[in-house]
Amino acid sequence: MTELRTDRLTVRRWRDSDLEPWAAMNSDPEVREHLGDLLTREQSDAAVARYQAEFDHRGYGWLAVEVQATGEFIGFAGLDRVDDDMPFTGVEIGWRLARSAWGQGYASEAALAVLAHGFDTLGLPEILAVTTATNVRSQAVMRRIGMTRDPADDFDDLTEPEGPLRANVLYRIARGART
Repeated sequence: MTELRTDRLTVRRWRDSDLEPWAAMNSDPEVREHLGDLLTREQSDAAVARYQAEFDHRGYGWLAVEVQATGEFIGFAGLDRVDDDMPFTGVEIGWRLARSAWGQGYASEAALAVLAHGFDTLGLPEILAVTTATNVRSQAVMRRIGMTRDPADDFDDLTEPEGPLRANVLYRIARGART
C-alpha cells in the first residue's frame, strides 16, 4: 500500500518533513492527555522509525495523515497488532491528530479509509480499538465508524500506574458489520 485517499485526506507513508510537526504533537499536553508522558523530539523520531520498520515488515502500520488541499501533516492513522501485554489479541485501529485538526471530521474520515483497507485489502476478520475510559472524543469516533463496545470487554491496562490511563475500553467491528 502506498497511500489511501479520501475526499479530503491522504493517509500515506511517513516523510522527513513530518518529523517536526509530529514532534510538536507529541509535546502537546492536550494531544497526549490520554496517552501518557510527553515525548521528546528524539522519542518522536524514534517512534516514526519504528512505525516505518513495522510497516515494512508487516505491510501495515501507523501512517501519516495529510490534508490534500494543503499538503499539511495533521497526524497519524493506521493499524497495528495489539500489544502482547493486553488481555486480548488482534489488530487495532488508531489515530492521533494535531489539535488544529480536531472537530473537522478528519479522524472519522481517516479511520473509515483505514477500516476499508484492513477489511478489503488485508482481509482482516475483525478490527479492534482501545482507548482510556475517559477519552470520550476517541470513543465518539469509534461509534461513528460503526464500532461497538461490550462493557464486559473493558479492562485495566496493568502497564499503567493507578490513575486516569489505567481504565480502558475496547471497541470492535467485524468485517461484515460495516455499513
